[in-house]
Amino acid sequence: MSDTGTLTGKAEGTRGKTARPSLWLTVLSLTAIVLLIALGIWQVERRAWKLALIDRVEQRVHAPAEPIPAPASWPAVTTANDEYRHVRLAGRFLHDRETLVQAVTEEGPGYWVLTPLQRDNGTQVLINRGFVPSERRDASTRQSGNPDGKVEITGLLRMTEPKGGFLRNNVPQHNRWYSRDVAAIAAARSLTHAAPFFVDADAGSQTAGGPIGGLTVIRFPNNHLIYALTWFSLAFMLAGKLFVTFGGGLFRRTRFVHEPEGGPDAAARRTGSDAGTIVEQA
Repeated sequence: MSDTGTLTGKAEGTRGKTARPSLWLTVLSLTAIVLLIALGIWQVERRAWKLALIDRVEQRVHAPAEPIPAPASWPAVTTANDEYRHVRLAGRFLHDRETLVQAVTEEGPGYWVLTPLQRDNGTQVLINRGFVPSERRDASTRQSGNPDGKVEITGLLRMTEPKGGFLRNNVPQHNRWYSRDVAAIAAARSLTHAAPFFVDADAGSQTAGGPIGGLTVIRFPNNHLIYALTWFSLAFMLAGKLFVTFGGGLFRRTRFVHEPEGGPDAAARRTGSDAGTIVEQA
């Protein structure tokens, strides 16, 4: 076989090998691209869900106050359907059964004051009357702010916060509370007909000298668009890398240069004892 044929065969073999991707690497890359796209689509869907949730909560918070759900419907009360509803109720506070739950608010560190409200129908509803700083933890420092008679409360319906706070569990036997766990508080305070939710009293329900109400924080992080763009960008970059690595050979042309013997560049192009056809990649 001539030198020209040998070099040409080698060029074609090299071109075919370059254009042929590694099977396992191609499968992994394609799988990763599909996964990244799926994650991006999921974040887009999550963003739509979060926007709908924010809109729904805003409507509930600013709606006129309505009576709390009747006891017969308490088992059907859910986060999706009822949390942050603007509600109203009436009864008498059981100040001797209040519970202090550690809190950090815009007013600083301190406690939420959760006090059972005894209603005329025999049920109790825990009312988060608001915030007190650490120096007012003792109930004796707040006697003037504890009404004795019947009161009317308006506020936001909130769902129970079971077990405890971040890295801290409630310890009922030592009266240490880090979350507003309705069932545990009701058991510790011997409330036999307590609602499975509590109510954050608004600022209009607070009394002079009592806890500071109306501090409910309504904040829903919504970074889903950023996450979606991140996943889609990674998928696009990986697809581009896959194309450059494995697909570039499909568009690479082989150029054959015939250098006449004795030409000006013949010596520079020699790779051995013969100066035949030289194959270059375009």
